[in-house]
Amino acid sequence: MTLVRVNELISVAGQPESADFADFAVRGFAGVINARPDGEDPGQPGNAAEKAAAAAVGLSYSFVPVKGAEITEADIIAFQAAMAAAKGPVIAHCKSGIRALTLYTLGEVLDGRMEPGDVEPFGQSLGFDLAGARRWLERRAAQTVDVKAFFHPATWSVQYVAADPVAGRCAIIDPVLDFDETSGATGTSSADAILADIESRGMAVAWILDTHPHADHFSAAHYIKGKTGAPIAIGAQVTEVQTLWKEIYNWPALATDGSQWDRLFADGDRFEIGGLEARVLFSPGHTLASVTYLIGDAAFVHDTVFTPDSGTARTDFPGGSASALWRSIQAILSLPEETRLFSGHDYQPGGRHPRWESTVAAQRRANPHISGKDEAGFVALRQARDRTLPKPKLMLHALQVNIRGGRLPEPEGNGRRYLKIPLDAL
Repeated sequence: MTLVRVNELISVAGQPESADFADFAVRGFAGVINARPDGEDPGQPGNAAEKAAAAAVGLSYSFVPVKGAEITEADIIAFQAAMAAAKGPVIAHCKSGIRALTLYTLGEVLDGRMEPGDVEPFGQSLGFDLAGARRWLERRAAQTVDVKAFFHPATWSVQYVAADPVAGRCAIIDPVLDFDETSGATGTSSADAILADIESRGMAVAWILDTHPHADHFSAAHYIKGKTGAPIAIGAQVTEVQTLWKEIYNWPALATDGSQWDRLFADGDRFEIGGLEARVLFSPGHTLASVTYLIGDAAFVHDTVFTPDSGTARTDFPGGSASALWRSIQAILSLPEETRLFSGHDYQPGGRHPRWESTVAAQRRANPHISGKDEAGFVALRQARDRTLPKPKLMLHALQVNIRGGRLPEPEGNGRRYLKIPLDAL
C-alpha cells in the first residue's frame, strides 16, 4: 500500500490490510474512509472487517463505496461529511487511490475552493490521473436541470428540488411532513428546510409534485402550498387509489374525484418549470397512480427503481402489480441511457451512505432485479421478495393523509385531529 499525502486533512491510498489500521492511529490519523465497494477482489478485507479494525484502534470509519464512472453528488456529499466527522486527518482509500482522490477533488470544486481547470494538474502533481473527474464536471455543466436532494432519515425518503436557476423557478417533488407515530406529533422542519434553501437561492416555487400517494410518510404538499401558493399535482389515477382506500377506511365523506389537488396529470401531459419542459410518464405497479416526472435530462421515478444495488420497489400494496411495474420500468429504461434517474428512497444496503441518483445505463447494467431478466423472471423475483417484507409501519396512518393531498384530518370539537386505523383490514 502506497500512502500519498494530499494536505494536512487527507491522505489517499490503495487497499490497506486490516493490520495497517493500528499504524494509521499511531501516525496520528483520526479516521478512515473506504471508497471501495465490497467484492471487487476476492482478497480485499471488505467493509465489515475494515469497520471492526478501525473501531479496535479508535479510528472513525465511513463506508462511501463508488464506481468511478457512476459517482454522484450524493457520494461527494457523503465523503465530505465523513471527513468532517473524523475531526482530524483521514486516510481515504479505494483500490488505487484514484476514486478517493476524485471524491475529495470534486468536493473542492463544488465548494469553490478549486477551479475545474485545475483538477487534472492537481492530480498529476500527486501522481494520479483525474481525467474522470474532469469528465464528471463536464457532464455536470451540460445538465439541463439543477437537482438538489434532501434525505429524510426517519423514513429513508428523498425529497427533491428541480430547478431552472436562470428563470429562478423550481418544483418540489415528494416533500415529507414529519410525523412521530409514538407520540402522534407532526412537524414541518423537513419541509421548512427545503423552503429555506429555495429562498436562499432566490427562487420561486412553480409546482409541488407527488409521484404517488405514499405509504411510508406524510406528504407535505398541502403545507407547502399554504406557504407558497404554488399548485399541487399528482397522477390522474389517484382517483382509483382514493376509491380503493375509501372502502378500507369506511370513509363515506371522502371525495374520490381528485379535487384535493390543483392538477391531475395524465400520461404524456406536459407542463413548465421556468424554461424547463416537463413531461409525465404513467408508471403504475408500486401503486395504481404512480407517475414519473421527466424534467430536462432527469427522471424522478420514486418507488419504481432504486439505485442499482437496491433493486426495485415492492408491488404488494392494494392495487400493486409486479407485471405493471415491469412494464413501467421498461418504459423508463427506454429513455436515453445518460438520463439521470432519481429514486424516492434509499435503504443504505451494506451500511453505505445514502444514495439516490443513477442512470438508465447503470440500471440496465447493474440492477440485479432488471439486468438479464425477462418479465416472467422479474415477476417471480419481485413477488417472492414482497412476501418477505413487512408492511410499512406508517401505511395506515399515511394513506388517509396522502389521498387528500397531504391534508391532515379536520380538527374535532376539542380542537384535536385524529387518525383512523382500520383493524385487520390488510
